[in-house]
This record gives sequence, structure tokens and C-alpha cells, in this order.
Amino acid sequence: MASLPNIVILGDYERALHRFSNWEKLEKQANLTFHHDPLRDEALYEVIKDADAIAIVRDRAPLNEAMIARLPKLKFLMFTGERNGTLDAAALVSRNIPMACSPGGPSKETTAELTWALILGASKRLIEENKLIASGGWRDQLSLLPMLSGERLGIMGLGAIGSRVARVGAAFGMEVVAWSPRMTPERAAAENAKSVSLDELLSTSKVVSMHLVAGPGTKGIISADQLALMRPDSILVNTSRAALINMTDLQKALKVGKPGQAAVDVFDIEPLPENDPLRNTPNLLVTPHLGFIAEPIFEAFSKGITEALEAWLDNKPAPHPFKPQ
Repeated sequence: MASLPNIVILGDYERALHRFSNWEKLEKQANLTFHHDPLRDEALYEVIKDADAIAIVRDRAPLNEAMIARLPKLKFLMFTGERNGTLDAAALVSRNIPMACSPGGPSKETTAELTWALILGASKRLIEENKLIASGGWRDQLSLLPMLSGERLGIMGLGAIGSRVARVGAAFGMEVVAWSPRMTPERAAAENAKSVSLDELLSTSKVVSMHLVAGPGTKGIISADQLALMRPDSILVNTSRAALINMTDLQKALKVGKPGQAAVDVFDIEPLPENDPLRNTPNLLVTPHLGFIAEPIFEAFSKGITEALEAWLDNKPAPHPFKPQ
């Protein structure tokens, strides 16, 4: 009798996947293993070395070419969402290993919400003011706060998320300007924004919010030279991808006050290592990659995983095949 295939689920940090879809068929027809803790390098290899199929929540389990070469049994891989920045898809293509993804759910909406939570949290100094209250203070010197109304909001990337962030900024009475590698005046005007150069956006905006895809033309687009252009009272916000910013340069820039603050939800290594200086960098508001953490999204993830894996077990095409560009 043939042995059951080994299916490994990676990155279920929230222990949420079992809640939202029926795993009964997979549990009967495969050796199904869930991993809830972050795994990298050899620790990751040990749990996937015998896997016939792997499913990853977002990009929480980095698989490079060398790692993929050590997985001789692997026959199928899927991840949730529409793209994965830590997966060497070319290495899978070279071995003719099929890939699939899953619908992302309303992640654009939740990321836009978090973006504004970070903007307001940084601008209104909510963490510091909360600590004042907790320590017995009241309306100390921190309490003289700026306004966003009448200020300039610079959006880097005016896609599905950036345009949502722009509309909220306009509702707050902010002037919205936009830049991206392919921005046109017409594209910006369609969102009631003004197209400007990157240098103008950085040097004049009170808030700079990043919503670019991290590709060859945008990785590291914000480093020391760009940060030096920013206003000393500005706020740099990144809920997109850590690769857009040189984070070492950002730490140095915050120390000299340009920008005045930053608010970041994404990091080069996630979870952020315990000894990482970003955990205690002054004027930096950080959150643990919460942009897509919401129940409707994990419902879409869970159903997407079970549907794709059931199709694979039945030798049927995946509902959402992934083909790298």
C-alpha cells in the first residue's frame, strides 16, 4: 500500500487556518503538519526535507535556490496572497514543480487602515501620550501636537492601497502628491493628486507613505541621500515591503532628525530579532507586520490552501496557479 504524501503548512503564526475551512479530506489523505513558529535555514529544512507539498502563509518561510535543491521529494508548492518576495520561483520552474497562490482577501483595505493608524499614531504621539498617562503625567510637553490638515501627503505608489490612503488624506484636508516609476499627471489626477518628482515629494511632504512593489527598480529606493531630503518634522511610513528602504540608513537618519519620525510595519527579517536595534530606535513606531492580519483575510487564505491542496491530491489543476513573470 502506497504511503500517504507529506504536506507541510508553514507560517501559521496566528494558529488561525484550522478555524476557517474544512481540513478533513486532507487529514485523511495525507500526513498533514502545521508549523506555528518562525522557521529559517536549517530549522526550516528539518521540517520540510520530506515534504511532497508545501503551503506557506505569505512569505514567512524563505525558500532560496539552495534550499529548494535540497528537497528532492517536493512536487507542489503554494503560498497565500498574490506574490512572495522570499521564494525563488525560478528554481521551482526549473524543476517543473507547479505553484499556486490563493486569493488575498481584503488585504488592501486592511493595509490602508493600518497605514492611517501608523500615520495618526506617529503624528499624535499616541504611544508616548499613553505612557505619560500610565506614569502619572498629564499634558506634559509632548502634548503640543501638530495638525495634518493643510499639510502635504506624499504617496509613493498610487495603486489599490496608495489610492485608498490618498483618499483618506484628502478627507483630512491634506494636499496629496504622488510619485512612482510610471506615474503620469493623468494617473495622479484620477485620484485627485498631483504628480511630482521623487525629490519634490520627499522634500516637501509632511507624511510620506510607501506603497510600491519591491522590484528591481524600487528595492532600496529610499536610502541616505533620499532621507536627507526629508523635512525635520516629516513622517516616513512603510506598510509595503522592507526592501524599499535601507533600514540601516533609516536608523542613522532618525538620529539626526531627517525624517523626524518613521512608522514601519515590515522588516528585512521577520519576526524582528530580539536584539535588533529597530526595537528601540527613537522616533520609530513599529508594528509586527499587521497589514494583512484580519479574520476575512485568513478565511480566504485557509480556503485557498485547502482548495489548492485538495486539487493537487486529486491530480486536478490548482484553482489559482502561479506563474512567475
